[in-house]
Amino acid sequence: MKLQFPASNRRSGTNARGFSLLELVVAVSVVAILAAIAIPSYQSYTLRSHRTDAKTALLDMASLEERFFSTNNSYSQTPSDLGYAGAAPCPCAPFPVGLNGYYQITNLQAVAATPPAGVNNGTPATYTITASAIGNQVNDTSCLTFTVNSAGQQTATPNPNGDCWQK
Repeated sequence: MKLQFPASNRRSGTNARGFSLLELVVAVSVVAILAAIAIPSYQSYTLRSHRTDAKTALLDMASLEERFFSTNNSYSQTPSDLGYAGAAPCPCAPFPVGLNGYYQITNLQAVAATPPAGVNNGTPATYTITASAIGNQVNDTSCLTFTVNSAGQQTATPNPNGDCWQK
């Protein structure tokens, strides 16, 4: 005995084969729109997160300068005095800092104190340290360089009044 099913219960061959071209185009379009939104946002976030390398390195070098000053009564322009082995004395060739090398120290400047002369009180010893973006980090156009000095001032260029040090 042969079983026969009514025509309404039979599947036609075209409906059982998978997705139609229109469904596939819609799905690919949705994925493309999500990617167009998510990828630039993610790239911007990663560039902002890499700023931590520069800030950490500068604050570390600043603390090492203060430590050097406490024992030598002057600041150093020689990175090796601060524990950065292999770096040339300044004016030095830029050398990378941080764990991932997104920034390099491009300026380590120390100015010696001048003793008082007559009525003038002299000038105190100072230092300025600057880190500049390298590699892919140069795409972070709002915070290309970070600077810290002996007065504790923290600045960034080309956005000196921005939030580079806060975020």
